[in-house]
Amino acid sequence: MASTASGLRADGNIGTSHRRVIFASSLGTVFEWYDFYLYGSLAAIIGKQFFTGLNETSQFIFALLAFAAGFAVRPFGAIVFGRIGDLIGRKYTFLVTILIMGTSTFLVGVLPGYSTMGTLAPVLLIALRLLQGLALGGEYGGAATYVAEHAPPGKRGLYTSFIQITATFGLFLSLLVILGTRLWLGGETFEAWGWRIPFLVSSILVGVSVYIRMQLHESPVFQQMKAEGKQSKAPLTEAFGQWKNLKVVILALLGATAGQAVVWYTGQFYSLYFLTQSLKIDATTANLLIAAALLIGTPFFVFFGWLSDRVGRKTIVLAGCLIAALTMFPIFKGLTHFGNPAVEAAAASAPVTVVADPNACSFQFDPVGKKTFTSSCDVAKSVLAKKGIPYTNTTAAPGALATVKVGDQVIESFEGGGLDKASFTAKSKAFTERVVAQAKAAGYPEKADPATANYPMLVLLLAVLVIYVTMVYGPIAAWLVEMFPTRIRYTSMSLPYHIGNGWFGGFVPTIGFMLVAWKGDIYYGLWYPVIVALMTFVIGLLFVRETKDRSLDS
Repeated sequence: MASTASGLRADGNIGTSHRRVIFASSLGTVFEWYDFYLYGSLAAIIGKQFFTGLNETSQFIFALLAFAAGFAVRPFGAIVFGRIGDLIGRKYTFLVTILIMGTSTFLVGVLPGYSTMGTLAPVLLIALRLLQGLALGGEYGGAATYVAEHAPPGKRGLYTSFIQITATFGLFLSLLVILGTRLWLGGETFEAWGWRIPFLVSSILVGVSVYIRMQLHESPVFQQMKAEGKQSKAPLTEAFGQWKNLKVVILALLGATAGQAVVWYTGQFYSLYFLTQSLKIDATTANLLIAAALLIGTPFFVFFGWLSDRVGRKTIVLAGCLIAALTMFPIFKGLTHFGNPAVEAAAASAPVTVVADPNACSFQFDPVGKKTFTSSCDVAKSVLAKKGIPYTNTTAAPGALATVKVGDQVIESFEGGGLDKASFTAKSKAFTERVVAQAKAAGYPEKADPATANYPMLVLLLAVLVIYVTMVYGPIAAWLVEMFPTRIRYTSMSLPYHIGNGWFGGFVPTIGFMLVAWKGDIYYGLWYPVIVALMTFVIGLLFVRETKDRSLDS
């Protein structure tokens, strides 16, 4: 079958060479997500290796902050590499991003720990995380733009949907490699040095991807624009300095990617946290449940990408945001019912209540792990939060000592402000033991009982959440690519995508945990993704245009 100058076959389909385009772009992005997720999956172990000078709680907090740093800098990577991609070309830019990501990940695998290098070790670790985030910020926009500019009209949603699968495959691959290495070496050896192997393995994966990408040609749309001398001389100024385009960037963020991001991170990350922290299901089982849901849901990325070529990107993405927002609470309550019914039963028969003066209750968020919350209310809520015991709040008289009610039983807290460290620790331990003993007697379990869990229903509910992810994420690449002109497309689409996914989405677990700790309601953290998803639905419905029939040649 003869091919046209643009690389499309005469019948309008993509031939073998352009299937290679999709494969190479998607494969490289899988490896980049693999590298990125390794750190998050191994954060607890990395905290022990690189933040040894801190206490155990602070080690984990700093490890999570280093993980979050990768999300925080993604928009800056989008700006830097988006500009290069619009000036030099798509192919070479995302070739550079994968080299940066692969090198940074390999160096994490060989970086000496705190015991060898002291404070320089965590400093270098965070620097490498920042490089990973910058590279990821430039990778996605390049891959999505490159594939979309190769795709025939009417099939951009289908072909870019393969890129959308990459984040899920990257997470899945990282979990498999970690689990395989742990089983091969044993838990003790894995935590001592075996955790480095998954990072080193990434160099092989990235090497394969670089080799494949070296064989590719530049996007035909970009080549034509370059030959006609229509390239932008100042992509950043044109993209963000002119209101006509900046307005579209803002609408793309608030009316598309913000809601898409919170639905995605709730379905694939917050749900995992909910299973392990709120429902006390062991980590291995929780990971296997998520993996099973991912296997069921992943084909829907391609389905919804294909469907968006027929009914529109906007319709599917906004429908996903709305349906997810309306059903998140019942789905997560279903996870409790089928995952740890003892929690549900205990909360109904013996509800836990903190009775306290609201003025004595702090918002207990301490990112450096140094502050001590000593009021009687803070002491009570801290114990319940750490033990994962859900509770409600009731107002007490001003200045009254806080109490914890478990059913009809009342446990008095204590004021710790005037106590020395040893006395405060002793009183906290005694108070914790009383609360835990009473909660246990009332039926609140310390761990989920596998015999009472309904695993098929858990997988089904988690798969529904993943399908929501595929609805909002499958068509998003094509939608963003089509919003912007070729000369500034890489720059313009990358920024709203990475602000939405790096900031709105990436902090879903952190904000959700803070809200739960604040209110005591294990479902309260869902208000954040629900509100953001509804905001995106309204703004997208009213102000963002459908783009499926728009030409990419302009």
